[in-house]
Amino acid sequence: MERTAQGPTKAGAGAVKNMIGAHLFLERDGLTLLGLRHPDSAFAPGHWHALAGHVERESVRSCLVREAYEEAGLVIAPADLTLVHTVHVLDRPDADPRIQLFFAASRCSGAPQIREADTCTAWGWWPLDGLPEATVAYTRAAIEGIVAGTTYTELGWDSSAGTAGRG
Repeated sequence: MERTAQGPTKAGAGAVKNMIGAHLFLERDGLTLLGLRHPDSAFAPGHWHALAGHVERESVRSCLVREAYEEAGLVIAPADLTLVHTVHVLDRPDADPRIQLFFAASRCSGAPQIREADTCTAWGWWPLDGLPEATVAYTRAAIEGIVAGTTYTELGWDSSAGTAGRG
């Protein structure tokens, strides 16, 4: 239970599993790598998004290393990944909550290639202050947070519960 000035209050509706996403924030000379989602994609068709994947039964860094290679042919060592931003997002009231972890890579080898054409149709380098209009909302929020030097953002949470906004 949470406490307020008036005493304890009931917090939330019980334990709910949150899905975890691993995202690559790859930045070079003021540009960041984003992929264009396939128009038939179930998630964010036609929008630009960071290279990402759902964490399976693996560590977040292992997931991101795997996804970078599978999606774009990029080779990254887990030790070269540093957590730079977290977004806790609720897309709609009936959706599963998601924790989106963004990692910067201090080293990366290879040039981005289209390796999963049914998911991503193009890779592009975009200015940190000039992201495309059609950028996934939480990806944009994370990049803006990274640029601003913040480490945490919440999106989609009911402000009356005291959980909306950025941190």
